[in-house]
Amino acid sequence: MTEYAVAVTGASGAPYGIRLIEELVKRQKRCELIVSPTGLGIVREECGIDTEKDVVAQILGRAGLEQREELLKLTPSDELTSPLASGSYGLKAMVVCPCSMGTLGRIASGASTNLIERVADCMLKERRPLVVVPRETPLNSIHIENMLRLSRAGAVVLPAMPAFYHTPRSVDDMVDFVVGKILDILGIENSLYKRWKRD
Repeated sequence: MTEYAVAVTGASGAPYGIRLIEELVKRQKRCELIVSPTGLGIVREECGIDTEKDVVAQILGRAGLEQREELLKLTPSDELTSPLASGSYGLKAMVVCPCSMGTLGRIASGASTNLIERVADCMLKERRPLVVVPRETPLNSIHIENMLRLSRAGAVVLPAMPAFYHTPRSVDDMVDFVVGKILDILGIENSLYKRWKRD
């Protein structure tokens, strides 16, 4: 049974979502990747994944798990007949990463127009962990109000804001910081970033 759903929407920041999946499957966590049509294009542009070929095989290959197809499944965002669309399915957690402001607004308003939004709604109503990783700047008042509504509903709003105290040397280091914070929220041990401590 799938343990985690990771959704990639039409916001810049697909490397965060793909790296998160890599880390989850490396830990033998079964994942379902749900990608919006625009998100699929961004995965291609920002991650160099050929979306005309087997996306799952490419992600598993990046994680060094080419022969472990059972760990990852790709589901289109319009497949509302997916078992994930039911609160009875029992997912451990969902992460929307990156989360576009349109998706965030629809989740905050309870409008389930696709599988991503429906699974997020299930997580909230079943009181299971939902982490949204918005990637937008600057923010307007509507964005901020929607994030507040989601936080009050029980979601964790974790903006893709890399830190610099760990002296990142590459974009990968900055991605790993955000992914490490997501794993922290999910209660999954990791050493993706250097934790703050006094000298």
